[in-house]
Amino acid sequence: MAQTRTLHETLIPATGAAVWARHAALVAIGVAALAAASKVAVPMWPSPVPVTLGTFAVLSLGAAYGPGLGLVTILAWLGIGAMGFDVFAGTGGAVKGIDYMLGATGGYLLGFVLATVALGAAARAGWDRNVWKMALAMLIGNALIYVPGLLWLHQLIAGGMFDPAKYESAWSQTLAWGLTPYLVGDALKLALAALLFPALWALVRRVRG
Repeated sequence: MAQTRTLHETLIPATGAAVWARHAALVAIGVAALAAASKVAVPMWPSPVPVTLGTFAVLSLGAAYGPGLGLVTILAWLGIGAMGFDVFAGTGGAVKGIDYMLGATGGYLLGFVLATVALGAAARAGWDRNVWKMALAMLIGNALIYVPGLLWLHQLIAGGMFDPAKYESAWSQTLAWGLTPYLVGDALKLALAALLFPALWALVRRVRG
């Protein structure tokens, strides 16, 4: 598969030692962006997992940074969160750090890592320059977030959070808490990214003549 330059490599070219300085700055910017996006949260009761801009930020970061730098950035964000810093959605209360990461959102955090690498690989293949390929990449990225997220959430529900008075099974509760409230929002974020990245590439080509 042909390797193409990612958006950040095109917009901020660097060689030699400057590459490391660029990477360090972008990791810091990426961590800050992920933390800020995670705080834009809309509660989706009764689900313990809110709708945030975090998924959009994660997928966009992967596409803009590529698989390597994207992975470093997402791991840095998770590492800072594991130390107890308030960088995740809904961590303004008492539960932070590792305890939060092992809670209802734990599987989704793992999915963020997988999705970042997948979107970065798609960008390396040039998918972010085409609307339909970018939409497919976003769809794959969302699936990689949901699969571990739902599996982990199901284990927690089946392990003691199941409410038989409201749900027929642990899986029906899992889907009601961890999937169905987010489908419309995810579709909108998918459409936005699918249009945004090809538009940015078109602008770059126009400016550079």
